[in-house]
Amino acid sequence: MAVANLQKFASRIARNPSIFSITRSSSSGCSIPSRSGSAKVSDRIVKLFAVDPEGHKREIIGLSGQTLLKALTNHGLIDPDSHRLEDIDACSSECEVHIAQEWLEKLPEASYDEQYVLKRNSRARVLNKHSRLGCQVVLSPELQGMVVAIPEAKPWDIP
Repeated sequence: MAVANLQKFASRIARNPSIFSITRSSSSGCSIPSRSGSAKVSDRIVKLFAVDPEGHKREIIGLSGQTLLKALTNHGLIDPDSHRLEDIDACSSECEVHIAQEWLEKLPEASYDEQYVLKRNSRARVLNKHSRLGCQVVLSPELQGMVVAIPEAKPWDIP
């Protein structure tokens, strides 16, 4: 279990190496992780567009290094209680988003675990090729203007 969590953490850093940089403190000699990049938040802003289940297009603002799920929950498009952890093991079908083709090509390939969760959530239906898990998409400046759609809740997820 600990090895799996370490591998997941390593894959997140590999997908977005700018999230952390390791610096060496001359006084203590130990490694201290620090946020890299500019101190200005405005330099980290990523503007996206989300189409809600009713078909309304909304501008969403997230931060570079933040997950798409976090940006969508901050704007009330995804219920935060549906995904308590930003970990693939906690995914429900409410974490699923559909990403426009031109932006899908700019994202890293979905991991085996992500594909497994998407197939499990589809309940043996045909998997939408634009489906990704919001908790696995890390925002970056290259995704400025990305268009995502929030699918309707699946019948088995409605209370």
